[in-house]
Amino acid sequence: MEIQIDGRCVRYIDEGQGPEVLLLHGWGAPAQTYRLIIDHLSSRCRVVAPDLPGFGGSQEPPEPWTVDNYVDFTLKFCKAVGLTSPILIGHSYGGRIIIKLMNRPNLSISVPKIILMDAAGIRPARGPKYYIKVYSYKALRRLLPPLAEKMRRKTGSSDYRNASPLMRRTLVLALNEDLTPLLSGISVSTLLIWGENDTATPLPDGQTMEKLIPGSGLVVLKNAGHFSFSDRWGQCSRVLDAFID
Repeated sequence: MEIQIDGRCVRYIDEGQGPEVLLLHGWGAPAQTYRLIIDHLSSRCRVVAPDLPGFGGSQEPPEPWTVDNYVDFTLKFCKAVGLTSPILIGHSYGGRIIIKLMNRPNLSISVPKIILMDAAGIRPARGPKYYIKVYSYKALRRLLPPLAEKMRRKTGSSDYRNASPLMRRTLVLALNEDLTPLLSGISVSTLLIWGENDTATPLPDGQTMEKLIPGSGLVVLKNAGHFSFSDRWGQCSRVLDAFID
C-alpha cells in the first residue's frame, strides 16, 4: 500500500484486524524484513509497518533527518492511516524512534505498551583509535577527497557504505545522539528482546535499558544476533504472544 505524507510517497503494510500494532523497522531493513512478526500477529491484530522515509519503497526525506524528524513522521503516519492506540514494536533504529516518541509530551496517540528489539540508542564508549580515524577522514576529505573516499569504502560500516549521501548524513546524526538520558522517561509497560550475541547493539545495551526503563523486562535469546527475532523465532513468538495478550 502507498500513502502521501507531506507530499512524499510512503509504502507500508497494513494487515489484520483487532488491537493495533505499529512496527518500526531497523536501519536498511524495510518492513518486509519483518514478515515473521507481521504474519504471526496479523492473525489477531491490525499490524501496520511503514517503510520509513529513505528505506524500501518510500522516498528519501528532503534533507538529512534527525531521529526527532522520524518521530514527527511517525505521528503524521499514524494519523493518516487511522492508528489511535497502537502497541509499538521497534527493532534497532526503530527502537531509537520509539524511545524519542515516548518522551514527547501531549502525544496525539495513546500507547499502551512498547516492545524494543535489539534497540539502538545507547552511544558506545569510544576510545582514541575511533577519534584518530574520524579526524583523519575529515582531514583527507578536505585535502585529498579521492583518498578520503577510498578510506570510507574500506573502513566505514556496511550501513554507511550502502546508504546514499543524504542517508549517510542521517545515520551520522542518529549515531551522534545518546538517548540514555531519555530511558527513565518511558512510563508504559516495556518488553526488551535481545540477542545474546548481538554485535550491532550489544547485550549490555539491553541490560542498561532494563535498568533505566521503569518496570521493564529483558528477555535474552540464546545464540541469537542482531536479528534475534529471526534467529530464535519460536521463543520470540511465544514471548510476543504472552506480552501482547
